[in-house]
Amino acid sequence: MLLKNGHLREFLSDCAKNNYGRSQDNAEQSKTAIGSPWMTINMIFERNKVNGVTFSAAKKRKISVTHGKRIGEATEDDITFTKEDADGLLLPHNNALVISINILDFKIKRVLVDPGSTTNIIQWGVLKQAKLTANIIPVTKLLAGFNLTSIIIRGENLLPTHAEGVAKTTLFEVVDSDMGYNVILGRTWIHEMKDVTSTYHQLLKFLTPKGVKQIRGGQPTTRKMNAVTISTSKGKETSK
Repeated sequence: MLLKNGHLREFLSDCAKNNYGRSQDNAEQSKTAIGSPWMTINMIFERNKVNGVTFSAAKKRKISVTHGKRIGEATEDDITFTKEDADGLLLPHNNALVISINILDFKIKRVLVDPGSTTNIIQWGVLKQAKLTANIIPVTKLLAGFNLTSIIIRGENLLPTHAEGVAKTTLFEVVDSDMGYNVILGRTWIHEMKDVTSTYHQLLKFLTPKGVKQIRGGQPTTRKMNAVTISTSKGKETSK
């Protein structure tokens, strides 16, 4: 594991570093697998409500980004977004980019890709359903600006993420709070993957040794979540 070799310790808080050693025995029982996930986690919330969460919103625009060659990793390719990439979408829209991604052996749905977030966030309920709560590294930290407020996280967790054959060990802040997503992938993951995102095209693209790969967002899921949020907000206004 990269953490054992000292490559990722700088990402952990001081408290997490002190507690990391005690979590190793529990972490060994969760092995990384790049194959097909054996469980899919759709949504872990018991409540019907989805609180309004304000995330960064990207303007509708055509993006054309050229990446240079990554030595030893990928051949030189262009990452572009074309008119055809928007085929099949309901336009116009202002939907966020919500995808599915593999974490360990689990396929996690309702994953928000948010360039406006400086941290990666995972719901405690997701780890509970995946039986991974024993691997949480105890740490007390205030997460400011989350869900329009500030909350104290329940800990941190280093988990392998898999996206179209690309594996990255990712540090997550663990929260136990209502939000419309199971996971939020922020700039740390986006930059590590060297992703280029387009909310308008509902696509995330990145370079791999086999060329450009992409993950398409689930627009129907996003629109459904937005409808629930709007409905909830109207209900609150009526009750006042």
